[in-house]
Amino acid sequence: MSSRGTRREYNIVVLGAGGVGKSCLTAQFVQNVWIESYDPTIEDSYRKVIEVDGRSCVLEILDTAGTEQFTAMREIYMKTGQGFLLVYSITSLSTLHELTDLRDQILRIKETDHVPIVIVGNKSDLEEDRAVSRNRAIHLSQSWGRVPFYETSARKRQNVDEVFMDLCRQIMRNEAVLDETRSERSEKKPLGKKKGFCLIL
Repeated sequence: MSSRGTRREYNIVVLGAGGVGKSCLTAQFVQNVWIESYDPTIEDSYRKVIEVDGRSCVLEILDTAGTEQFTAMREIYMKTGQGFLLVYSITSLSTLHELTDLRDQILRIKETDHVPIVIVGNKSDLEEDRAVSRNRAIHLSQSWGRVPFYETSARKRQNVDEVFMDLCRQIMRNEAVLDETRSERSEKKPLGKKKGFCLIL
């Protein structure tokens, strides 16, 4: 079991159009509760400790507003976030289309293509109202370089833990790559400082 000293903190941001169930998804993951009606969120922050592959992690989860008036705040979320759940509703095609703009903004602000992202099709319990086929979402995932895609139901708690765990694993992998790069750089630095100690016989 991981010790408290090795616990890492990761900032996760939940993004998507208004009404797709971001708050319900987050509350179900953090508090194991289904919220039938929810006031439109401006910003809500949650904290949860989880075990991922034997490592203890603290997730700081930011549940953001889906309305356009908060776009300035959204840029701040994107700067500080380490991983992103991009949520749409399977009952609304327009909410899927909105994800492309969100991803473009994230990549622009992060200045890299290697950002941990999970595509989340929420409200999978409303199959009779489905407007977005799984194939359409899978095609989007592939066009983004095989970004993980899940369909979830906050109401029935289906795949709720899985999307957060997947995102956490991506962040951990990213962090490991960055740590490796940093250690390689620090190993190379001292070599550059050694000058002129060459003995020719």
